[in-house]
Amino acid sequence: MNQPTRSSSPYVHNNQNVRKLMLQVQIAAFPALLMHIYIFGFGIVVQWLLAVATLLVVEYTMLKLRGRPVIPFITDMSALITITGLVFCIPPGAPWWIIVSGSTFALIFGKHLYGGLGYNPFNPAMLGYAFLLISFPVQMTQWIVPSEIAGYYMGFMDALQLVFMGHIPDISMDAITGATPLNEMRIGISQGVTVAETLNPLLSANDRSVHFMFGFSSWEWVNLSFLLGGLWMLYSRTIRWQFPVGFLGSLALMGFIFHAIDPNTYPPVDFVLLSGGTMLAAFFIITDPVTASTTPKGRFIYACGIGVLVYVIRSWGAFPDGIAFAIILMNIAVPLIDQYTQPRVFGHKH
Repeated sequence: MNQPTRSSSPYVHNNQNVRKLMLQVQIAAFPALLMHIYIFGFGIVVQWLLAVATLLVVEYTMLKLRGRPVIPFITDMSALITITGLVFCIPPGAPWWIIVSGSTFALIFGKHLYGGLGYNPFNPAMLGYAFLLISFPVQMTQWIVPSEIAGYYMGFMDALQLVFMGHIPDISMDAITGATPLNEMRIGISQGVTVAETLNPLLSANDRSVHFMFGFSSWEWVNLSFLLGGLWMLYSRTIRWQFPVGFLGSLALMGFIFHAIDPNTYPPVDFVLLSGGTMLAAFFIITDPVTASTTPKGRFIYACGIGVLVYVIRSWGAFPDGIAFAIILMNIAVPLIDQYTQPRVFGHKH
């Protein structure tokens, strides 16, 4: 009689499998993709297509080198989720080699060198993102300005020219690129400008995005789109509630405390929750079933730790948004968290 074999995580219940789980996550990210295209243009589409092409080459090469069958592993969609998460973190107008090198690093060093899906200790997308932030800080901090502000919408052909040639004919790059709200906030505070003055929509043309649509800024709309997809995943039980609740709760608590202490230096809670990649991280990144904690209590502790670290890095660190580094640091702590949060075995005596 053949003995059953045990495979590594992720273990998925309720008639799920890896491919179905990854497809649900990909569908949930679709509203954010449409909102991103509407606000920033088609740069993200070009970046995603480049990332997919890189994925096919890297996955095929690594699976062949590792002696694994190509079709079953390349079609489980796990690598697609990795590059999709990474693409959302990349400036839409970044040079083509940014997304190619980031995707390659994420898939090789974040996944295959550890033995493939289920064996990697670090989130591959965030490992690739951290690599790009450290290696190419200039290219990673120049974002496309929302079309509502720039008065110019970047079409697909414009995006191709920008990504591959570095410019768009007859368009000034200074007019369509700029810093993110998080970076603007850090720069303003470092120059002695208060939070209220930085958020004042009358100060500069960039701040007109504060009332972009229905009182929400462009970046807030992107975060709200991720929130919409995340709520659908919670409803369909694709992800566990401890992740977003722990992360957003701890981040909001830190924002509330420090804003109450010094409102001139620390932004309000709504800005903290709806800027940068907050909702992307809460529902699509920290919920990774391989690199996150696996116990109910551990998931909450893991998520809270990320929330605290994100706030610390945003407020006092060297990077505007500390999501990648916070997640990687908490990935390191996952084995310890799981060890001390194991639920009691059924029948355990007090």
